[in-house]
Amino acid sequence: MTKSKQTKQTAAEAGSKNLVKVAFEAALEKKATDIMALDMKELLVVTDYFVLATGNSDVQVKAIADEIEKELKEQCGAKPVHREGVDEGKWVLLDYLDIVVHLFQPDFREEYRIEDLWSQAKKLRAQVPEKAATDTAAATANAADTATAADAEAIA
Repeated sequence: MTKSKQTKQTAAEAGSKNLVKVAFEAALEKKATDIMALDMKELLVVTDYFVLATGNSDVQVKAIADEIEKELKEQCGAKPVHREGVDEGKWVLLDYLDIVVHLFQPDFREEYRIEDLWSQAKKLRAQVPEKAATDTAAATANAADTATAADAEAIA
């Protein structure tokens, strides 16, 4: 690979990581839980990351989706090329090409288990600020599939 191709690839990866970081922050702002990203670069050619988060109701899932869309547009100039499920708020998909955001209500997340379907993907979790940490966040941080602190810091 030539140096210019390496530079473009590195810049593109930095761009997709920034999108993930902004999506994590927006989801945290609306109190989403179990926020993670799956690194899909080695597994798919169509996207770099899946971002997953859970909201407890259709209203919360829609609010998380709205906040992610707003922040990605304001901070990164990014708009989704495709949106699904926003009206129902059970499973919302926001496709930004470099990242695909999946927002679920708990029963839908459990039923479709995307993180299990793509279990070979490296998992990165959002770092919850100390003041916002809850029992749920603490349980998530202790999960066996949590990325190392260095990996999480690279995203969040």
